[in-house]
Amino acid sequence: MPTRSPGLIVAEGGKIQQLAAVEVAFTADYLDYMAEWARRYEGEIVQSDRPGENILVFKRALGVTTGILPWNFPFFLIARKLAPALITGNTIVIKPSEFTPNNAIAFAEIVHQVGLPKGVFNLVLGRGETVGQELAGNPKVAMVSMTGSVAAGEKIMAAAAKNITKVCLELGGKAPAIVMDDADLELAVKAVVDSRVINTGQVCNCVERVYVQQGIYDRFVNRLGEAMKAVQFGDPATRDDIAMGPLINAAARDQVAGKVAKAVAQGARVALGGQPLEGKGYFYPPTLLLDVRQGMDIIHEETFGPVLPVVAFSTLR
Repeated sequence: MPTRSPGLIVAEGGKIQQLAAVEVAFTADYLDYMAEWARRYEGEIVQSDRPGENILVFKRALGVTTGILPWNFPFFLIARKLAPALITGNTIVIKPSEFTPNNAIAFAEIVHQVGLPKGVFNLVLGRGETVGQELAGNPKVAMVSMTGSVAAGEKIMAAAAKNITKVCLELGGKAPAIVMDDADLELAVKAVVDSRVINTGQVCNCVERVYVQQGIYDRFVNRLGEAMKAVQFGDPATRDDIAMGPLINAAARDQVAGKVAKAVAQGARVALGGQPLEGKGYFYPPTLLLDVRQGMDIIHEETFGPVLPVVAFSTLR
């Protein structure tokens, strides 16, 4: 992988330098891993319920597939869509996020250098509302694999339904962390904070809410606040000593701010952070919300930012 790829990830997405380098290395490892699966991909012989009869299962390529991508892991997610398609004999059209096109172009240059036959890997740029919808609704496309928000997934599914096209959706999440009274306090705090601030909270399968048993609640919240306050953030293009960069754009920053404001209106209390930072860059500080109840929207709706709502509970029953 070219050494300039991590720099592109930092420049386009605001990811910290260390995480950008990890993404590129992980992409290479993933391609190696999937290449091994190519020789394991085979049919099956299934025992029939009729005497003296076996059922042969043959696996055949679908044809043209498409991968529609978000911006939060712009390099790795191309490989995530590309490799499974290719090892099963398909071609693929990749549509990256309009916010990170240069990462996709760099990936396409690598593919070109490898020497894949023309038409096996294809890259088209544009907005999801136009190009993404066209790909999902195109009758020549046999399968659509899309990673993104729930709202975007609904639109992709609706477009694909016109041709009853196969759809694979990886959408948003609201992953919980559950901290019991007998937990290792130091380990639990570190795990929760690391999971929330990675990529400035813009990861769909990391901690979005925390449930803490009452016996440990006060101690946990105090340490959690200290750890969140200690998180360093800034411009990843000029600093390599930070744990967080900016959010992807102004709309993302405003959405996070709106989620926090709504939580406060519903009764939550801001113990740390809670306001976007003024000045250059779309920065939102690590934010801790207390006095949160299960029925609040912040507990059920994805925030996609460095915000931790904490709920106390007595038992798991």
